[in-house]
Amino acid sequence: MKRLIVIIITFFISFNSFSQENDGYGVHLPKFYKQRLHFGFTIAGNSTDFRINPKPNSEFPDTVIGSTRYRIKTIYSQPAPGFAIGIVCDARLHEYVRIRFTPSISFASRKIEYHLSNVARDSTKIFQKLVESAFLLFPLETKIQSKRLGNFSAYVIGGGGYSLDLASRKKSAGVSSGGPNQLDDNVKLKRDDIFYSAGAGTDFYLEYFKLGLELKLLIGTKNLLRPENSIFTNSLDKVRSRMVVFTITFEG
Repeated sequence: MKRLIVIIITFFISFNSFSQENDGYGVHLPKFYKQRLHFGFTIAGNSTDFRINPKPNSEFPDTVIGSTRYRIKTIYSQPAPGFAIGIVCDARLHEYVRIRFTPSISFASRKIEYHLSNVARDSTKIFQKLVESAFLLFPLETKIQSKRLGNFSAYVIGGGGYSLDLASRKKSAGVSSGGPNQLDDNVKLKRDDIFYSAGAGTDFYLEYFKLGLELKLLIGTKNLLRPENSIFTNSLDKVRSRMVVFTITFEG
């Protein structure tokens, strides 16, 4: 969350400084958005976590943790930073409306933290499970931009897309036996997801290319949990993905 606040503050500082430096002269790339089609590339930082629905009153068997029966108290998802690279395909629909296809490969990791307590609540245990992913993201979005002010414009963007987790094959390998060694089990996820996205950004028209800064939220719609006989999986009802992305685009 602290990193996200720093990004937002930097975003608005950049907005203010660029708008103040523009004096109405020396307009760059005056016919940029007259083009019907143009391309570019992106680099991005992300913060990814899960939206978790735990099963109420889930228990850990006595055979797993000594002779004391523990019950799930809370389950948290802890976000972690990642990065992505991709390309931009941008087509003109109207003077201020574009449609954008921005496929990318994104690397992310998340932690699921389990807090357990016994019946008397005088003993607690915490377990963390790391879930790492390498996504192929295929977003198709509509970009609505403001009227250009010198070498600056702002925009909102939204749409949806498909994601494929390349690491899901590794995570799905092996099946839990349901025995006392379950503490070593990981949470396994499905490969495919459908997401919707929404965000906003700014474009700065430089001498030879357009620089864009964008902040966007991606919300997964599918339950990614892969059912299996595991104490960590059986404690969960639904697991859905969520990602905050700060993107820098370069378009010519």
